[in-house]
Amino acid sequence: MRWISFFAALFIVFSGCKKTGFITTPDAFLRTSADTLHFDTVFTTTGSTTRFLKIFNPNNQKLRLSSVQLAGGAASPFRLNVDGSPGTSFTDIEIEPNDSIYAYATVNINPSAALLPFIIRDSIRINYNGNTRYVQLEAFGRNANFFRGRRVTTDTTWTNTLPFVILDGLFIDAGKTLTINKGVNVYLHADAPIVVNGTLKATGEKYDSTRIVFQGDRLDEPYRDFPGSWPGILFTNSSQDNELQFVTIKNAYQGVVAQNPAPGTIPKLVMNECILHNIYDVAVGGINSSIAARNCEITQAGYNVFLVGGIYSFNHCTIASYGSVYIPHKNPVLVLSDRSGTTDLQLTATFKNSILYGEGGIVEDEILVSRKGALGFNVSFENILYKMKNADPSILNFSGNILRNKQPGFDSINTGRPFYNFRLKTSSEAINKGGAPPIPPFDLDGGPRVLGVLPDLGAYEKN
Repeated sequence: MRWISFFAALFIVFSGCKKTGFITTPDAFLRTSADTLHFDTVFTTTGSTTRFLKIFNPNNQKLRLSSVQLAGGAASPFRLNVDGSPGTSFTDIEIEPNDSIYAYATVNINPSAALLPFIIRDSIRINYNGNTRYVQLEAFGRNANFFRGRRVTTDTTWTNTLPFVILDGLFIDAGKTLTINKGVNVYLHADAPIVVNGTLKATGEKYDSTRIVFQGDRLDEPYRDFPGSWPGILFTNSSQDNELQFVTIKNAYQGVVAQNPAPGTIPKLVMNECILHNIYDVAVGGINSSIAARNCEITQAGYNVFLVGGIYSFNHCTIASYGSVYIPHKNPVLVLSDRSGTTDLQLTATFKNSILYGEGGIVEDEILVSRKGALGFNVSFENILYKMKNADPSILNFSGNILRNKQPGFDSINTGRPFYNFRLKTSSEAINKGGAPPIPPFDLDGGPRVLGVLPDLGAYEKN
């Protein structure tokens, strides 16, 4: 009996250590997590982000992949990393029963003569048990002007032949002007601010194809919707005569920040028909400076407008934020102060025919006022829709049509998708509530404001 017990125990030990065999028949199953890996627009020479594929073995035995390889071989613009090993071709890869491995793919596109976007394709070929499976690879490539740490040392004009990709920052020297023509797209890396010591003149037109756009260079999901993907635009002490029209600035850490006034009476920065959206920190900031804004949408920001001393005017502007995963609405859309540190500053600011509104956060008063200086505080609001639980008329001067704590009636707001349309619904109470001159003849879309009819509040006219 002791021998029987011994052999029984030995059988149990060896049967427990027995390795699972390989399935070798052609009818073995193999599954992949995708049939095609798509890469969004990739700029030539800069490479791309990584896409991944899972290769599943749903069988109850091991599966050996005789090969996993790029069909284009070493000449392919794509590269693979399979189960932790980089290359273009791999052999004898084992997958445990009911398990999986990862295959990662990247793409690097060489420059070509093409001015328009072009498509790069290849495939991953998987061979096992006499079977062949393919997973397609598809990337949209685009040529661009690549500037690394570029200084503008002479008056320069950019045209829209190719987009501009900026690495390590763009610097405009004092006394020099960079002129950007309609339709130019500027993509900025995470380390690439625009520092304007001289002058920036960016003049687009009303159509999507002719607007000028500044945004981050990560165009792949989900990064293309992330705020803070590039530093923003700084207008320094020596900068002057800056003009932005039909310009979109999005996904930056800060949008535009102006330091100290320009000489004379001309504002340091004039912004007409501009969109500043999805800005992590301050969308429009002024530090004892001078900014004039007309028909501007300043939305989804940590602080939409932050002004500390200086002279400012905002006419027909939509200034609004809704709490989201990317930007929780925890700060007022407008902050006004007449003191920087221990230095008193004079503050003059006017807001006409505009909307100042926030929702979905912890903010009760969308206008925050810090009046501590002794040099002068002159802030006025005329024809305004705003949200403010605790309004102090001794500090803030309101006149005209004042819609306090009213819903603006924006067309469509969906913070989950995300999707934002800050145009007005037909039922909006902001319609025909404007009128303080000067009244721009058109709105942010370039549509007309009808002479003799009271305009709507905000940047968009409901026609």
